[in-house]
Amino acid sequence: MPTETVYGLAADAGNARAVAAVYEAKGRPAFNPLIAHVADLAMARRIARFDPRAEALAARFWPGPLTLVLPVADGEAVCDLARAGLDTVAVRVPGHPLAHALIARFGGPVVAPSANRSGRPSPTTFADAVEETGAAAAAALDGGACAVGLESTVAALLDEARLLRPGSVTRAEIEAVIGPLSEAEADARRSPGRLTRHYAPNAPVRLDVTEPEAGEAWLSFGAAGRGPWNLSPTGDLREAAANLFAYLRAADRTGPAGIAVAPIPHEGLGEAINDRLKRAAGFVG
Repeated sequence: MPTETVYGLAADAGNARAVAAVYEAKGRPAFNPLIAHVADLAMARRIARFDPRAEALAARFWPGPLTLVLPVADGEAVCDLARAGLDTVAVRVPGHPLAHALIARFGGPVVAPSANRSGRPSPTTFADAVEETGAAAAAALDGGACAVGLESTVAALLDEARLLRPGSVTRAEIEAVIGPLSEAEADARRSPGRLTRHYAPNAPVRLDVTEPEAGEAWLSFGAAGRGPWNLSPTGDLREAAANLFAYLRAADRTGPAGIAVAPIPHEGLGEAINDRLKRAAGFVG
C-alpha cells in the first residue's frame, strides 16, 4: 500500500492472525508496536481517546505524515498484538489518495508498517516494496514514488507531549500548535522505528563524510556534491528526505565497500534525516 511517507505492508488492525502475518513477513519483533492507519478523524476517535492537544494537531496536520500516540479507546479494533500489549494506540490519517481510498473502502483501521524486512531501509518505490515483501502480499497497489520519503513523525500525547520519532512534520511545527514538547526520555517503546540499528543497508554506513574512501559509494549533499547519489544538489532538505532511502538502496546494490554520507544539517527536517542515518549506521546518541 502506498502512502505519502513510505510503502506499507497492510493488514486488518483488528485481526490478530493478519497482524501476526505482517510481523512474520517483516521479521519484526513483536514488542515493536504498529501504527493504525484510518480514513478520517471520526474513525480515529473510535479507536483512540483525543484530548484538546490531539484535536489541534489532527486539525492542522491530517491527512498527513503525523502519527499520534494516544490512550486506546477500542482494544478490539486495533488488537493487542498490533499495540504490542500497550494501553496506547498509534494512529494517523495518511495523505496518499490510494491509501485513503483503500482504508475507506475497508471501513476500519489498517496497520501498515513499512513494507521492508525489519531493519532494512524503508521502500519508497513500488519496485522496492515488492522486492522486500511482495511475496507475502495478497495484492499490491502501485502509487508511484512516495513524496515524503521518511516514515511519519510520531508524537505521544500522554501526561506530557513528547516527540518519539522525528519526521517531516518537524518539532517546531508541532510546538507551534501545542506548545513546548517535553525533553524527558520516556515512552519510546510506544513508537516504531526506535531500534538502535534500523533502516540499514547491507553495506556499512559512515556519516559526516566530506570525502569518501576508495570503494565507498557516496551520498553527497549540496552544490559541492558529486556522483550519482546527490541527495539534493540545491541543499533542499525535503528533496534529500524524499531521496534518502531510494539512494541508500541504489548505492547498496553496487556492492560497495561501504556507504559514505555527507554532513546533513540538523535543523528542521534535518533532525529526522539524521535520526534515520544514525540508525542505519547503528549509532544513536
